Amino acid sequence: MSEFILALISAALVNNLVLHQGLAIDPALQPSAGQDRRRLHALGLATLALLVLAVTLGQLLYHYLLQPLQLDYLRLFVLLPLCVLLIEPLLGLLSRAMPSLPFDGLMPLLLGNVALLGLSLQVIEGAYGPLQTLAWSLGGGLGFWLALSLFADLRQRSDNEAMPESFRGLPAELIGAGVMALAFLGFNGLFTS
Repeated sequence: MSEFILALISAALVNNLVLHQGLAIDPALQPSAGQDRRRLHALGLATLALLVLAVTLGQLLYHYLLQPLQLDYLRLFVLLPLCVLLIEPLLGLLSRAMPSLPFDGLMPLLLGNVALLGLSLQVIEGAYGPLQTLAWSLGGGLGFWLALSLFADLRQRSDNEAMPESFRGLPAELIGAGVMALAFLGFNGLFTS
């Protein structure tokens, strides 16, 4: 159980998909993602659920289909369609389960989110077990949601007259991303075995 907790914290904070790996920074920098808090939470929840499903199913397909057939080199051609094909049914399921959150219009942001494929490949290369895979995917989704919320707060705070015009918008967000990445790097080495 301690491996699960350590992997969860590591994926969410230390090895954050957005801040340290840059895999999912595009949805975080979208201006429309920060305008409505409900849309932000819908994107975070959809990405979290999609990461858990895609990474877990991807690892199962790799270990029980591709490896026994000695088709390891086809992992990219199996994982990419899997990530894409899971988006539409998951958004439909989430919109029926939680009608208060606006899940419509998230399809392009989820299609362009390379964290799905990146984390799937990292888990396969790391040869993690099922519990660690679940922890990495859950932690990656929670870390994405946290970074998305931090970017929305940064965007809201930097949109005022006190900040020079040339630093508003994307420059402030990129500087903020660097500072947040350094702050999250402070969690490195927090837990030692």
